[in-house]
Amino acid sequence: MKIKPLHIISIVFGLVIFSISFLFIKSNLNLSIFLIGLAVGVVALPFVVQIVTETRRDQEMGEMFLEFSRNLAESVKTGTPISKSIINLRNRNYGSLSPYVAKLANQISIGIPVSKSLENFAYDVNNPVVTRAITLIREAERAGGEIESILESSARSIAEIEKLRKERKSVISTLVVQGYIIFFIFIVIMLIMEFKIMPLTQNLGQFNLDLSNIDPTKLADYQLPTDKEVQLPIFSSFLYLLLVQGLFAGLIIGKLTEGSIKAGIKHSFILAMSAFLVSAGAKLLF
Repeated sequence: MKIKPLHIISIVFGLVIFSISFLFIKSNLNLSIFLIGLAVGVVALPFVVQIVTETRRDQEMGEMFLEFSRNLAESVKTGTPISKSIINLRNRNYGSLSPYVAKLANQISIGIPVSKSLENFAYDVNNPVVTRAITLIREAERAGGEIESILESSARSIAEIEKLRKERKSVISTLVVQGYIIFFIFIVIMLIMEFKIMPLTQNLGQFNLDLSNIDPTKLADYQLPTDKEVQLPIFSSFLYLLLVQGLFAGLIIGKLTEGSIKAGIKHSFILAMSAFLVSAGAKLLF
């Protein structure tokens, strides 16, 4: 992942917010924790946006390569050599794939072998669907077989892959919505437990203390733990539970809808940050 100016700006803002949080550690610990989480979110947001953009770009490239394969197959079927066909397609609009098609055509036009140019094309695009199709085309071109048949087969294969991916995404879209709804219900349940149920048991820890090892002469000076000292580990466990739940729920959603863990990073970020902001914000208010 390339570091861009936006990433540097977000890191600077995150460090500023992180530094400000230390001013409230003693006076308001909840506000300090909220600012630390906010700083982490500010730093991570541009990286998550870049991952989402790259994922969409990969999907668009797969769709555009299908169009490119069909056009190339039609051109080769008319008797035009594959090298000349690629050069003829150089100026067509293939979206985010256009620069790579132009580079492929330029390499062929300056005398680089078609097989090597296609290998470079697959390496630059770095898409699994494109890589598989290019491998078949290269082998057919090298063996001198019916290249038009291989191109048509590759186009049909890519079309089936894209069709199945879209069908899976449409079928599972309702499950994604259900996953978000269930997670936010889970957040509400955790908040009710933290602010309604746990306060009812705040004094239980004071009745189970072992006083047998305490010097009787110093018993009067012995201080029982405060309510906050008893509740803090439990409340922290609630927050950790929400963060872990949001992280892995998002990865699962991405795997189900897009077939990739990378696609689930955006869902993990949304769920985990939502859980943190709601939980930490509720502590500030209540």
